[in-house]
Amino acid sequence: MTVESWASSPATRTSMLGNRRSGTKPEAALRSALHRAGLRFRKDYRLALGALKVRPDVVFTRTKVAVFVDGCFWHSCPVHGTKPIRNADYWIPKLSRNVERDREHDAALVDHGWRVIHIWEHEPLEVAVRRVIDAVSAR
Repeated sequence: MTVESWASSPATRTSMLGNRRSGTKPEAALRSALHRAGLRFRKDYRLALGALKVRPDVVFTRTKVAVFVDGCFWHSCPVHGTKPIRNADYWIPKLSRNVERDREHDAALVDHGWRVIHIWEHEPLEVAVRRVIDAVSAR
């Protein structure tokens, strides 16, 4: 197997291709807890914000609350995010671009009247659920 430029080994390539864009365990746990709390929402719902298209993980369309569940590696968590050592010329700019894109999406959502919540994958579920319920209730 030929290793592509972004993968440092065939095993890394296989592992990375297995990562999901949507439906991760932390996201599924949050959705389940929100549903048990009586909240109804849309999952992975595409929002057209002018030329920009955004897919929050959980969307409350009536109250205009968008929730993102961010992975520590992919979104460069200040507490648990790691800087790759192998193939750093590829990964460091990619992770920086992820953070930049997150900020662009946040700004576009706010400009269109949305409340944006980012939840780190390591955040305790009870705390995350309370933050979402408070945001939805406030609107």
